[in-house]
Amino acid sequence: MSEVRFTDQHEWVRVDGDEATIGITKYAAEQLGDVVFVDLPEAGRKVGAGGEAAVVESVKAASEVYAPVGGEVVAGNPALTEDPAKVNADPEGEGWFFKLKLADKGELAKLMTKDQYDEFVKGL
Repeated sequence: MSEVRFTDQHEWVRVDGDEATIGITKYAAEQLGDVVFVDLPEAGRKVGAGGEAAVVESVKAASEVYAPVGGEVVAGNPALTEDPAKVNADPEGEGWFFKLKLADKGELAKLMTKDQYDEFVKGL
């Protein structure tokens, strides 16, 4: 069973074993508006928790996507290169950005659960 956690920067991380899939939340996608370009990290790149990992550009702005946890990038989502709008259509599913091999599963404890994140967003 996969575990999903959230950051206060509106990224999500879904963990299956020692692999983490990372994307932006529905809230973030709504705030960005129509996504027109995504710059994904290369496989083999190491990122630390909280480090800049990708860039998402919309008609409104360009924003960094931070790694909620540290590790080594194993894949970017090739579908986003072809169709960046997948981020808007399914931000917490098919619109994922990249996958990491986790460096330290303990970092997940610092992130919010779904309920905690939903409460956080209500306060914005």
